[in-house]
Amino acid sequence: MSVVTTVRLPLFPLNSVLFPGLVLPLNIFEERYRAMMRDLLKDSPSDPMDPDADPAVSDEPRNFVVVAIRDGHEVAPSAAGMPDDVTTKEAGAGPAAGFGDDPIASFHAVGCIADAATIRERPDGSFEVLATGTQRVRLHSVDASGAYLTAEVEVLPEDPEEAEDAGAEEGDGSAEAGALAEGVLRAFRSYQKRLAGARERSLTTGAELPDDPSVVSYLVAAAAVLDVPTKQRLLEFPDVASRLREELKLLRAETAIIRHLPSLPATDLTRQATSLN
Repeated sequence: MSVVTTVRLPLFPLNSVLFPGLVLPLNIFEERYRAMMRDLLKDSPSDPMDPDADPAVSDEPRNFVVVAIRDGHEVAPSAAGMPDDVTTKEAGAGPAAGFGDDPIASFHAVGCIADAATIRERPDGSFEVLATGTQRVRLHSVDASGAYLTAEVEVLPEDPEEAEDAGAEEGDGSAEAGALAEGVLRAFRSYQKRLAGARERSLTTGAELPDDPSVVSYLVAAAAVLDVPTKQRLLEFPDVASRLREELKLLRAETAIIRHLPSLPATDLTRQATSLN
């Protein structure tokens, strides 16, 4: 019986899904997330031996977990009778504001670690953050006792079955994932062309696309115009091949829909939740 190893990290719920390898820009203005960024900066100070070092940029990991919200509000509701621009702290709301009495029930079970390479504080105390998804994690518990939410999480291996089965079976799995990735890339290019036609403008299709199956699976999941539950389902697939198989079906279905709805407004095709934080 294997022992599950967990780690506790700051938790940042969003109305979107973050995938490994994808870049996440954030505009931090709520007090609970300002406190999180201040702690991340404090835990990774700039090099004292380098007077020209930018304190906003760090080579050291500054990790937090991004998790998609299942039921709740990304931005804490303002207190009754108070203006909408009142911060969480001023309104007297805690770190779990907007997520009910049992916050973990408001979140999807699988999220993604984000590494904040840049955390830049503005004069008004808000932050401009640029982070990148690194590893998938499963939430085990959520703690709301501090200034912001933290979660105990378990890092999920990309291919748990392949990790256990060495030798020929692993090679066969890699070959299958490679073949699926080629099919997904072809379907994605067709999807891009159909989407560009429906939106009556061109999309960039000349850019080099990756050939690593894992990278392909996450890039396509992030780039396709899909709702949050569907993207979350793709994130939760336990292995690359399963994720690619599902993406192939989704891309073919979406391309067929777009083909029959060429006049669908661009706003409907590209509507996705925007992070207010």
